[in-house]
Amino acid sequence: MSSSFNVHKADGYEQLMGRWSRKLAPSFIAFSGVEDGERVLDVGCGTGSLTFSLLETVNVGAIEAIDFSQIFVDEVIRQNNDPRITVRQADACALPFEAKSFDRALALLVLHFVPEAPKAISEMRRVVRHGGVVAAVVWDHLGGMAGMRMMIDTVAALSEGGRQLRARYCFQPMMQPGEMKQAFMDGGLLDVEETQLLVRMDYENFEDYWKPIAAGEGPLGAFMGKLGGAERAQADAAVRDAYEAGRPDGPRSFANIAWACRGRVP
Repeated sequence: MSSSFNVHKADGYEQLMGRWSRKLAPSFIAFSGVEDGERVLDVGCGTGSLTFSLLETVNVGAIEAIDFSQIFVDEVIRQNNDPRITVRQADACALPFEAKSFDRALALLVLHFVPEAPKAISEMRRVVRHGGVVAAVVWDHLGGMAGMRMMIDTVAALSEGGRQLRARYCFQPMMQPGEMKQAFMDGGLLDVEETQLLVRMDYENFEDYWKPIAAGEGPLGAFMGKLGGAERAQADAAVRDAYEAGRPDGPRSFANIAWACRGRVP
């Protein structure tokens, strides 16, 4: 399996998205219904936002955390000091576990970066016991991420490359209303429910917002890294202007909505 998400450094991802993943994780855990003593699979663990939030929220029995990126796997291993957590590099579309091995399989901000998302859902269903739960959550890039759309719409106004980035970014898999719910039902899951979860992304200043993107983290950072000198300077200045919006640089807060979906394994 390939992934459409690029990562250079774990701390860069933390500033770009990990800190917001941690804010989203508790409400996703509550929606997923995780209970004490359960064995949980964290698919696409990243830097451990969901993995470590599970320990803080529920007295789980065990957590298996996997990610396609060895950078992320190494970071979770570095942070971990709890014997209930096991971490390994693995493919969401070919999970290295026996059937019916888990009570729940969860994916936090992962499925929209998996080119074969339905296959990943099928794999999550395979490794969860009868009556167990598969759950996932993804950002609503098109209609629910004001802070990121600010940058996307700004660069789209500057170039054809920016417009192509917007078309890709806003219509990644599983992001449209009802899309993930339908994929869960098509994957044979029962009692499928979809809801919206909201967090706010609060930045200290433009540098806090822009630094990880400027450093090349994530799909937006990958786009910026391909720009030439003059085009890059123009984009930097335009996004700064959009962030400041006619006011002095400083704190800004953006609402961000995610689609969450869960289903029961027959």
